[in-house]
Amino acid sequence: MSTESHNSAHSPGALPEHDTVAFETRDVKARTIYAYLAVLAVAVILSYVVCVFVLRVTSKIAAQSDTPLPAVRQDMGKDYLTMPPEPRLQGVPGHGTDPQYDLREKLREDTEANEKAGWIDQTTGVAQIPVQDAMKIIVEKGFPAASTFPAEKKK
Repeated sequence: MSTESHNSAHSPGALPEHDTVAFETRDVKARTIYAYLAVLAVAVILSYVVCVFVLRVTSKIAAQSDTPLPAVRQDMGKDYLTMPPEPRLQGVPGHGTDPQYDLREKLREDTEANEKAGWIDQTTGVAQIPVQDAMKIIVEKGFPAASTFPAEKKK
């Protein structure tokens, strides 16, 4: 910090004066600075126009040389950019069914198949019986005897 007093009283419109700093008013011309700013603004606008022109031309060239979409994507309509083609994971947006509903249907179909009785091939005597009945028969009669393989002779 300086112990000297600071004289802040300037007359209006007077330039500040200091012993070690000096400049001449003719060194800086506002007209030159404004001219440079105007040239810079024109250059920026022209470069923007050139960039827009280049973008339009290259986009047109890219669209003409691009390969057509696969049939799967064309069938999807406007959603081909946002949705992947089928098969999709269940539960994601765009999937037609609810995963819980699908699970309930699968369990119902499995239960019906396990409780169904009927002939598979009547000429050979192969029938389908409910699983509960098959388990009762196995408990009563046991497993059918498995064919045993002849023991190998040791040398």
